[in-house]
Amino acid sequence: MQQPKIAVVGVGATGTVLAAAILDKYPETVLVGRNPMAGEILLSQGLRVSGAINYTSPVKNHVTQIKTLRHLNPDLIFIAAKTFHLDQILKELETVYRPGIKLISTQNGLGPEDLIAEKFGSNAVFRMSLNFGAALNAPGEVAVAFFNRPNHMGSLNPENHNLGSRITALLSDCGLDTEFVDDIKLYVWKKMVMKCTMSSICALTNKTIKEALEFGPTREIAEACFKEALAVARAVGYDIEEAYLAQAVNYLLKAGVHRDSICFDIENKTATEIDFLAGKIVAYARERGVPTPSFSTMTNLVKAIEDEYMNGS
Repeated sequence: MQQPKIAVVGVGATGTVLAAAILDKYPETVLVGRNPMAGEILLSQGLRVSGAINYTSPVKNHVTQIKTLRHLNPDLIFIAAKTFHLDQILKELETVYRPGIKLISTQNGLGPEDLIAEKFGSNAVFRMSLNFGAALNAPGEVAVAFFNRPNHMGSLNPENHNLGSRITALLSDCGLDTEFVDDIKLYVWKKMVMKCTMSSICALTNKTIKEALEFGPTREIAEACFKEALAVARAVGYDIEEAYLAQAVNYLLKAGVHRDSICFDIENKTATEIDFLAGKIVAYARERGVPTPSFSTMTNLVKAIEDEYMNGS
């Protein structure tokens, strides 16, 4: 693509990695983060990504309100904020959106791209499935535990295939290897079968993914949840093979030496993304009459912990 105008909404762990990669080739990229103090740090110190991915990227443009983008006319807006901010982000994007802008959801969970499409139409929306694990150590400073290349991206509208291929080429050129795929939801489901299961277990036990899979009692819970997740995936049209599940578990036993991001949400007493993770599995299951007793239990327990520190006395 020829010098598109790019914005990244959300500069947590995921947004920082995306922004650092893009800034490496597109230094005018605009970062949107709500914290003015953090923004000053980014402007003065830049972004620093280390570990499985390495970037040191100066930041020229940081704003604290999405509406500011209205005057900057971005072509591509990467949405990297936590999913519990999505409703508010979509309301604010209404003041910015114009035909031709492409909105790229890079968030965890099931279904955020559908909510974006409900607001702006399927032609405006791309979805990415990111295959790296990152932790935010300080504003603009991220450690990447692994990058299982490539990332995947797809469009909700098949007519956007050529544009999507150009966007993935842009990201790959920035060092963030990304492949365009025709059915992005399949790749999302494959990742979320694992993510939705392990995030809840890790949240409740504070174990790393590897530890949770190696410990008999939590491994038993994981296996029950995996079976339920596969049944729900099948009900929505994705018959994910058992061989994939075994391969993915083996990979996590080797590479899952990190805690899931939801552990840090609970540790920091902030909102979690449970509604788009295990909670979304449960919601899809109820719509289709698929029993998910293990997922329902894990979801409710995480919600109870979250409610205690968010709403308790």
